[in-house]
Amino acid sequence: MKKTISTLILAFSLINFFAGAGELQAQNNEDLLILNGTVVDGTGEDAYQADVLVRGDSIHTIGKISPATLQGIRMIDASGKVVAPGFIDMHAHGNPIRTPEFENFLSMGVTTILLGQDGSSPASGSLADWFEEVEAAKPAVNVAALVGHATLRRSVGLNEDKEVFDRDIERMQTKLRADLTAGAFGMSLGLEYVPGLYAKPDELTALSKVVGEFDGIVMSHMRSEDDSRIAESLEELAELGQYARVHASHFKVVYGKGEERAEEVLNQIESYNREGITFTADTYPYAASYTGIGIVFPTWAKTEKEWKAIMKENPALLREFLESKVEQRNGPDAILFGSGTYAGQTLAEAAKAEGVTPIDFLLQMGPNAGSAAHFVMNEELQGRIAITDGVMISSDGSPGMRHPRGYGSFAKIIRKYVVEDQSLSIEEAVYKMSGLSAQTLGITDRGVLQTGNKADIVIFDPEQVQDKATFSSPHKPATGFEWVIINGQVAKSGSEFSEHRAGVVLRDDK
Repeated sequence: MKKTISTLILAFSLINFFAGAGELQAQNNEDLLILNGTVVDGTGEDAYQADVLVRGDSIHTIGKISPATLQGIRMIDASGKVVAPGFIDMHAHGNPIRTPEFENFLSMGVTTILLGQDGSSPASGSLADWFEEVEAAKPAVNVAALVGHATLRRSVGLNEDKEVFDRDIERMQTKLRADLTAGAFGMSLGLEYVPGLYAKPDELTALSKVVGEFDGIVMSHMRSEDDSRIAESLEELAELGQYARVHASHFKVVYGKGEERAEEVLNQIESYNREGITFTADTYPYAASYTGIGIVFPTWAKTEKEWKAIMKENPALLREFLESKVEQRNGPDAILFGSGTYAGQTLAEAAKAEGVTPIDFLLQMGPNAGSAAHFVMNEELQGRIAITDGVMISSDGSPGMRHPRGYGSFAKIIRKYVVEDQSLSIEEAVYKMSGLSAQTLGITDRGVLQTGNKADIVIFDPEQVQDKATFSSPHKPATGFEWVIINGQVAKSGSEFSEHRAGVVLRDDK
């Protein structure tokens, strides 16, 4: 339900306020005063009691502000609640032009999303033009973007091409420079997908050098997240870290078990940082991934063309591979379709409905049969990653994705790790979801509550925050984030969303 949020605040505007000797005066009815809150400023430092005055789209004052002459000002009483920077989703999906409301993100306190992930740019053409379209659509949250490596390949006529010539790389570099100049924060890789899986070191190095010219970041869905190959995948990304800052997206260890294994891979990342490579990571707090069913197919049968060829020439070879892979991935009950005809059914259920075995089902449907949740991760291992210093939080979600992470990730961090397990302090959790993310991207005016920064703010009682989404009901919004403010405008109050969408495009101006 949407209402004009100003009507919800009107009851609070009957009291006038001033700060100090009265030097603060309400400039217009866009000013907003947040009183009596516990400020968790996004730096990781201790929380403190303070009031926050928002003027226009920015934070004007943080301190003790007493009532007097601020006539007509809007007021929020944040007694007993945390006042924190809006959260920054380091790995998000969605279309801000077609569906700019993004209520799933607002409901879990997210005020900025980073799109263009896993090798796919949000636009196939000019990123500068796409930014203008996004601005015209007026998204509800701030939107930042990466340039997708797969999109670069396709823009120069490459897709399933395994051989890339110098002229192709030069054309990709030219396109990459143009999009970075337009304000992209870096480049994303999808090395487990077509066509990224065909990329060789010389191609990735040449493009990473361009990203480095702009002090951008290379964010990668790595070559493999399997326990047996995670070390070499991290090493491949670290090699690119000689030329640009690098970042492991939705960091996980598929099939890995336990906290000790988590510490081993985290130590590997830390070793690169000690060597002078800037290597960071984000993760989401769920033990199931979500990706295309093609993830279970071999590299030689990822495309429609390759699948049809092997089914004609040697289907027994593909059958043998799939039998082993599905068993390794915890069996057909551990694959839950989220799109296509069989959405909501496991692979086992879909196969039974068709009267075939799960492997026969895959052989018949091929690598493009839809996307699914894959229950292939270990709760203890992923939990250790989630609470690690320096690891940021992402959703890897979108409004329409059938995975609870798109509606619950940030709320779950607070509910599980702050309130229930107490393995993170509220200051640590907020830092991982705001200040650290802004610092990593090079966003200097958001992510921390300080005078002069943009007023992206969330107000909540940690005890009341709850992730509601489940795998059977993945689109239930999180609760507990009572107020969400974006660029000084109230975007969400209680369960109500403003019709006025105040998000902006964030451009990297380095």
